[in-house]
Amino acid sequence: MFCSCARSKMTQVSHHPWGEWPGQGTVDLWVVQSPQVKVEVLTLGAIIRSVSYRGKDGQMGDVVLGYDNLEGYVSDKRYLGAVVGRVANRIAKGRFVLEGKEYQLDVNNGPNALHGGLRGFNKAIWLATAVEGGVQLSLTSPDGDQGYPGEVQVSVSYTLQAEELTVEYQARANKTTPINLTNHSYFNLAGQGVADIYDHQVSITAQSYLPVDDTSIPTGEIREVKGTPFDLREPVLIGPHLKELQGPGFDHNFCLSSPREPWTEKRAARVCHPASGRVLEVSTNQPGVQFYTANFLDGSIAGKGGCRYRKHSSFCLETQNWPDAVNQPSFPDCLLHPGENYHHITRYTFTTV
Repeated sequence: MFCSCARSKMTQVSHHPWGEWPGQGTVDLWVVQSPQVKVEVLTLGAIIRSVSYRGKDGQMGDVVLGYDNLEGYVSDKRYLGAVVGRVANRIAKGRFVLEGKEYQLDVNNGPNALHGGLRGFNKAIWLATAVEGGVQLSLTSPDGDQGYPGEVQVSVSYTLQAEELTVEYQARANKTTPINLTNHSYFNLAGQGVADIYDHQVSITAQSYLPVDDTSIPTGEIREVKGTPFDLREPVLIGPHLKELQGPGFDHNFCLSSPREPWTEKRAARVCHPASGRVLEVSTNQPGVQFYTANFLDGSIAGKGGCRYRKHSSFCLETQNWPDAVNQPSFPDCLLHPGENYHHITRYTFTTV
């Protein structure tokens, strides 16, 4: 296979064809590797296919859920590792009004629109180019794509320096449109084939969260976490804590800033797996993070090595704007206007204690 290699400050970047999606094109696999961390990225969906780093036993372990082959990702309905958009998370009833016009999106999650629609950014083949220390992927979303107004030029870059993976999203539009991009990687710091995340410790630096209705749409209330099971400001063990929750698990937006605050980078979350010593820390300039405990994985997915991915087998930390912001005026603004630049940055730091 053809391999293109570049070195930058001890980060190696290479790529090769990984598979062919009939009627759609070739999907490439990019490998970005530092002495501490190895990251694999697919041009399909700008997917993070794997993240490998050492535990305290010195052994490399892949901490991201995924598939062994392209067919798994093509048929995937759970957004494993993918960049989701044009609007991540849920839009109530798949409807919104913008500049006096009502838009109806495809409804693909109960009564709501989820993660960009039936064929969102996760099912597009992105154009990839090498950048210093990583790879940049770009995509043109045409006017009317999945019902959204305006053509949008999108890029996401993955760059690695030592143990820190920086993900940078940018977008420009020729018409006003809602936009909210995130990566939907599912993590288990114990590695592949581990049944659950009950022995992980999590903390999220949020003073408030968004309660949701029975279709997972925010009610509009911004509720303090103090005195609730959503108070994760100090580390908690996930397994016992899930028992305190009503419902199947966490699938909620934690508010990292207030609605009118400017986007500034801040620490969002830390997850530690004491048995392996692996730690994941996340910082972002986004106003929220959706903490999701894989409540809807049911064992029907055969992932890497034939592993069955089940409920609570992993967690997601989806840094993003607040869900349904396009319909909730009191939430942070999610509209991208012509001439503006959408700029979202999230950093994942992978260390061992």
